[in-house]
Amino acid sequence: MISEQSWADAQLIWDFHQMHHEVRPCDVVIGLGSHDLGVADTAADLFERGMAPLIVFTGGNSPTTRERMPRGEATHYLERALELGVPRGAVLVEPHAANTAENFRFSRAVLEEAGVKVSSALLVTKPYEEKRAYATACKEWPEVEFFCASTSMTLESYANSIGDARMVIDMLVGALQRLRIYPDQGFMIRMPVPDDVVAAYQRLCREGFTRRLVPGYAETA
Repeated sequence: MISEQSWADAQLIWDFHQMHHEVRPCDVVIGLGSHDLGVADTAADLFERGMAPLIVFTGGNSPTTRERMPRGEATHYLERALELGVPRGAVLVEPHAANTAENFRFSRAVLEEAGVKVSSALLVTKPYEEKRAYATACKEWPEVEFFCASTSMTLESYANSIGDARMVIDMLVGALQRLRIYPDQGFMIRMPVPDDVVAAYQRLCREGFTRRLVPGYAETA
């Protein structure tokens, strides 16, 4: 049973993780691999709306996705996009990335190999990964202007769609921890985290939503 306070804390962090960008036409849509096929749906929608002439799906597998997407995240995304009517020639697939930095490093290599010049990109992620993706992209590919997009859903609707509310809150907490510790490791640019968001994070850690934390760091630091 998830308490009312934990839901409120999760909602605060959910809202913080989103960049609230207004999408605009870019050179490419980059869909970051995850357990959520909604990323492919949103990427396909942006393509159909003429926001970019090309999609890159990037991602191999992780413990979270191995059972849900046995053929790899990017491959499942491709299959979904084709079902939605995106032409095969409009999609590049990068099937090896195992973390967010590799998503951008490997996508960049795939685009360069295809001869595609990129000065702007739409990043499509899970709703609670926008800020982390943006911070990592700006570190890995600073000469590109990035805009974030994700499926427009409430936290409750999203948790219901995934079918595991505790896992979703674990993911929210883990993504926030990475925003706080990864800049010092050189993995992303620093994004300020308001005090009330930090307090919500600490309460959720104390309530046991810690399965997606990076080991070795104080959970309430």
